[in-house]
Amino acid sequence: MFDDEPVQQLGFKNIYRNGKAVGFQILHRNGNYRGLWLSQMSWAVMVDGELFPREAITLTLKGNTYTLEEAEQRSDVHWGKYDLMQINVAKPGGLKMGVHKVTVNWCQGDADENNPRRPNEHYPGNSVVDCVIIY
Repeated sequence: MFDDEPVQQLGFKNIYRNGKAVGFQILHRNGNYRGLWLSQMSWAVMVDGELFPREAITLTLKGNTYTLEEAEQRSDVHWGKYDLMQINVAKPGGLKMGVHKVTVNWCQGDADENNPRRPNEHYPGNSVVDCVIIY
């Protein structure tokens, strides 16, 4: 069952490798009834006021992981309404246990040098929620 918000409480957790937290993940659902192609989107992630660089973010959809640059080139990968997107953010040490203000902004549209995507400006996929890390 999905949470009401696009950012899902379940699935917000630290990512561990070799017993050490190396980042965190956010599960995000698509609110568009027809879904979207990865190449149509751009993303921004902020937690507790810290905006993460594009290089720190990868997206996992249907078992495949993409950098944001790779995702913007994938016009053959469809994010359906009921597919959960796993947003992975590299952050040494992960996030501390407790409540965090999570902001996931994404926008849809084509980008070029004269019309860059600006995920902080528009589109109903933008979401700000409080999520809890429990481990």
